[in-house]
This record gives sequence, C-alpha cells and structure tokens, in this order.
Amino acid sequence: MLTILLRDMIVNKLQRPVSILVRNFLCTSVRKWRQLSLPQLSPYYVNLLLRENEFTYTFTEQDCPVYGYESNQLGSNKPCEDARAEASFMHKSAFICGIFDGHRGPACAQAISKRLMHYIAARIIDRQLLKEQMQQYCDSQSFLRSYNDKMDFVSDIKDLYEYSFIKFIQRTSILDQSECSKEIQNAFLCLDSDLSKEAINYPNAWTMAVAMSGATACIAYVEGRDLHLASTGGCTAVLGSYNPEIDKWEAKELTTSHDSSNRREVTRVLSQHPRDERHTAIQSHRLLGGLQVLRALGNFRYKWSNETMEKYIVPVYGEVAKLPFYYTPPYLTAEPEMKLYKLTPNNKFLIMASDGFWNFLTPTKAVNVIGDHITSKHISDSDRTAAEDKSLEFLGDFPTNSFDRNAATHLLRYALGASEYGVEHSKVSFYLSVPQNVVRLFRDDITITVIYFNNDCISALTHNEPRCV
Repeated sequence: MLTILLRDMIVNKLQRPVSILVRNFLCTSVRKWRQLSLPQLSPYYVNLLLRENEFTYTFTEQDCPVYGYESNQLGSNKPCEDARAEASFMHKSAFICGIFDGHRGPACAQAISKRLMHYIAARIIDRQLLKEQMQQYCDSQSFLRSYNDKMDFVSDIKDLYEYSFIKFIQRTSILDQSECSKEIQNAFLCLDSDLSKEAINYPNAWTMAVAMSGATACIAYVEGRDLHLASTGGCTAVLGSYNPEIDKWEAKELTTSHDSSNRREVTRVLSQHPRDERHTAIQSHRLLGGLQVLRALGNFRYKWSNETMEKYIVPVYGEVAKLPFYYTPPYLTAEPEMKLYKLTPNNKFLIMASDGFWNFLTPTKAVNVIGDHITSKHISDSDRTAAEDKSLEFLGDFPTNSFDRNAATHLLRYALGASEYGVEHSKVSFYLSVPQNVVRLFRDDITITVIYFNNDCISALTHNEPRCV
C-alpha cells in the first residue's frame, strides 16, 4: 500500500508535500502498521530510551528571568540531524537557547548550534564592553556559559571557527549599536556569510558538508521581561500561560513556519525574482522543487551565484548538484523573522521544539500536557508510580506528580503514545522499535526544550522594582 501511494505521488505529481501525504497515510493506518511483528519493549526499556538524552538545569541567581529549563532529544536519522544549545550570559543576567533542525545531513545544524548564540551574544552586548573584552584577547567562549554541551570540533575546524569569530567581532566593534532584534538578525546573517566564506576559502570535507547541508533555527533570548524570538524555517516556540480567572492553561504560538503554507513567505520569495519565474521559483510546494523551507542557514546551492557553483561545487559533486531553473540566485535567506514579547507573571513556560515534535501534538495540546504535568490535574494512572512522585523544585507553587520528572521527556512520551485514554505504552513501544531503515517514515528527529520563567523576577520587573529579590 505504501509503495502504491509513493508511486502515485511521483507519477501524478500530487499538489501536496510528499512528507505530509506519507505522514497522513501512516497516521490513519497506524493500527495496521502496529500489527507488524515488532518486539514489545518493556516499560523499563522504554524509560531508558526516552530518558537517554534528557537534561535539567536550575538557575540559582535570583535576578535571572529564567528559573530553569529541561530538554530532551530522540533521533530518527542516524546521525540525528537536530541539535540544541542553551547558555547564560557572563556579563549580564540573561538566558539564550536554540533548537536547530538540519536537513541533507547533520553538519550545518551541528555547526550553527555551536556558533550562532556566540555570534548573537557578541552583537547584543554593549559595544564598549565588547571592546574591553577584545583588549583582553577574548575568544568565542568569553561571552556565554554553555550547558550540556557534549560536542566539539577537531582542532583544525575549531581554529578556523575561532579565526572567523575574531574577524566578526572586529567588524562588529566599529559598528553603531542597533536595537536588540536587529542585532540578532545581523548575527544570523553574519554567521551564514562566514559559513559561505569558509567553504570557498578553506574547502575540505567538513566545510563543504556544512555548505551543502542546511538547518532551520529557533532562538529564544530572555532578558528582564523581554522575550526575543528569532526563527527561520519550521522549529516552533509556544508560550504557556496560566489564566487564574478561568483556571485554564493558554497557548500562544510565537513563531511562524517559513514554507509554502505561509502566503506571506511565498509572496516574499516571488517578489525577489522576475515575473517569468513565478512558476519555477516555488514548485510542488518547495523552493525550486527541492527545499521545503524558505528560510535557512547553509544550503548554499540555493544562494551562491552560478559562477561560484561552477567553480567550487560542480568539480566536487558533479552537475547533479546544480538546481533546475536556477536563474537569479539567491533564492534562500538566513534572515530570521523576529518577535518581541513582554513577559507577565501569568507566563509560566516556553516550549521550543523541532517540527518532528509538532507533527504529533498541537501547541494547545502541548501546553495543556505541561500544565497538567505541573499541576497534576489530569495525569493518567498508567503514567504514575509512587516511587517516582517528585516535584520540580523550580516550579514553586506548582507541584508535579507525574511519572516523568523531566517535562520534555513527558512531552516526548505523550507525543508518541497519546490516546483517548492517556498515554498508551504499546504505542510508545511501537515508535521506539520501528527498524532504522524505515523509522523516518513514521517520525522525524524530535528535540524539545521547556523553559520555566522566574515568576518572582518577572513580577518585580512588572511593578518596576529595581531588583528581583
């Protein structure tokens, strides 16, 4: 049946994205697929798999607007093409984190997850402080304190990236300071430009892998009551708020997807090219018929001039690397869409996740799952064990009483196993035991970060108090 569906999509060129058609087919037929002779994993082994990459961090600073965060990741591709990063600022009370969804390989997502937030930090700190740090021979690690950072580059690549960063801050130090959102946008564009220059000027297996792959990004920067969101592509950030007047959790999506479903994005792309390209720039709901997202870092085969492609790409990858209807590049931009939100005491948490998670749950459902996880109002008995009833200390007045202490893990479990009766173990087991050669048809890489806001700090700032104590 799946073979027939895929053949029809290719032959008939159906006017919907292939991934959506396949996913819808699989979702409606999941019970039949679950009858495959897959092993039933024990609850113990399911927990090991779900919790393998979970992480929790609580901040001790009273004036930090973020109380703590929890993250988790479940791969589908091997290696996983998602990445994540979290850090606090060394020279002020602020927090920044990011979710990165790679495509055509993990290289670009890995590179920007290690670099983008450092570029942002250098752009948004005070210029005078930046100059003072430069006088002390600062490097890329002089501005942020990273958490749960388990990846590193080989020495040659690390040296190249440091060289690019030093050149970047030298250029930045002589520029006038702009407002924060503009500085974040410029950081995205500067890093993307450096990725391009590194591939052209220092071509090797890694720099070319970064250039030929790509990644979407969603960055959250929190300072005081200001929550800045910068997004390219399909990663999504959803704000969870508690309304005490109606005793209800409310979800607010703070990012938009940059793909063919977004009419404004389609109009933007088409407006940047001649009218006779209106049927080729976006075709079959994809950029030049190939790329699903309309904004991303990397993917330079959608950005470089034809001359650059002929000189650097064709000799390595052949003519097949050239895209059809590639008349007036660039077709793709790394410029993020910005959103500024003023936090209030009712804003309790922010869910950031790659699109592999949002394929399973709506923003409203995800917020309610975390709300129930916090307040213990509607936790299924199958999710609870008395031995593991522990509260998240940084939630203050909101004790939790669920099976998963980590909220990102709880979201992951719920996404894979949600049913009308709660979380169904057999569904979770099924999604975790699908063979590697077909698992991508059932689920994408999933990366989740849940950020909890410091309500005492936010309340104090709301009432114009000088310090959050």
